[in-house]
Amino acid sequence: MIEAKMKWAGGIKFEGKGAFGHTIVTDGSKKAGGGEDGYEPTELMLFSIASCTGVDVVRILEKQRQKLTSLEIEVRALQNDHHPKPFHTVEVKYIARGENLDEKKLAKAIELSESKYCSVSQTVTNAGKVITSYEILPK
Repeated sequence: MIEAKMKWAGGIKFEGKGAFGHTIVTDGSKKAGGGEDGYEPTELMLFSIASCTGVDVVRILEKQRQKLTSLEIEVRALQNDHHPKPFHTVEVKYIARGENLDEKKLAKAIELSESKYCSVSQTVTNAGKVITSYEILPK
């Protein structure tokens, strides 16, 4: 099980601490009533897709003895204009650098990550079930 906890820090800002003790702050644009003091929540989903699949691609290419020297992943998401604004399209571009990289091995590593190993990509693609509950505590 993986857990995340966020605590309201005023306005539309929230703060949380990760499993390794690092702090993360989310906030909104000034136009939306935020202070622009952190990441937009939707932005974090894109970072999650990039880093999750990136780890897989690097590991797979290492196992294939590919000499990767750099990997950048650009993620863009297109949303509806009206609320709710779900992503209807997510575009992921991999920019790999290395010594004699085999294009077929890179393509296969990406396909394996996105279809088999990356839990974030799988969740976005398959839109799993979200179960909601709540609790009210006294002051």
